Amino acid sequence: MPAIHFISGLPRSGSTLLAALLRQNPRFEAGMSGPLAGLFGALLTEMSARNEFSIFIDDAKRERILHGLFDSYYGDSDAQVVVDTNRFWCAWMPAIAKLFPEAKVIACVREVPWVIDSIERLVQRNVFSPSSIFNYSSGGTVYTRANGVSGADGMVGAPYDALKQACYGAQRDRLLLVQYETLTTDPAKTMHAIYAFIGEPAFEHDFDHIEYDVTEFDDRAGTPGLHTVRGKVKAEPRASLLPPDLFSRFVNDAFWRDPQKVPEGLQVV
Repeated sequence: MPAIHFISGLPRSGSTLLAALLRQNPRFEAGMSGPLAGLFGALLTEMSARNEFSIFIDDAKRERILHGLFDSYYGDSDAQVVVDTNRFWCAWMPAIAKLFPEAKVIACVREVPWVIDSIERLVQRNVFSPSSIFNYSSGGTVYTRANGVSGADGMVGAPYDALKQACYGAQRDRLLLVQYETLTTDPAKTMHAIYAFIGEPAFEHDFDHIEYDVTEFDDRAGTPGLHTVRGKVKAEPRASLLPPDLFSRFVNDAFWRDPQKVPEGLQVV
């Protein structure tokens, strides 16, 4: 089994870009959000007391079965380092610590109004293609969509709550917050910090030529461009599509930018 680490955090915050960069290193395997976290959660549920046969499954068996899921999923990988991506790994930090004592979690974050703006931008760009993000509904406004994704079970709200749990939890020493703003303005610094954090030798990345294409997946989700990675890492300043009152609703949610709110032991780059 290769060394395993995780990418998690908020949507529209650079996780696919980071995975595309890590893929340049021939020792690494990384990609967009995959099915492993869903399988992990389903196994946890099915091994719980809701299953009448769970009396035959103790914690030692649960741990072996869950570890075996990773062994099986990445059993055909030649990589020395696997980085699995899913927004909900932050919610399972205690389980990750038990299963993989050496594993680290890289949480991609971004100022929340710009996360909401990025989702809205996709919707307005693909006006004739209703998105799976909103259950393929063609109705609604920027307000209803923002309320939907920011809710407790929403595309942004649920990962945001999981992120906060991880940041203030007992395993925050194995968590690195990577700001989208830092990744896009100073990618060399960011990658150096990531390699140091996971204890791997640095690699010379090409920030001007990045390749990662999952167009078929995005098209099937009714959201072309959802995982598009441009050929060059760069910041692209723009005006927001959100009305000012909606933008201001989320403007103070980036707690990681306030030194007084960053708990001891949590690293932010």
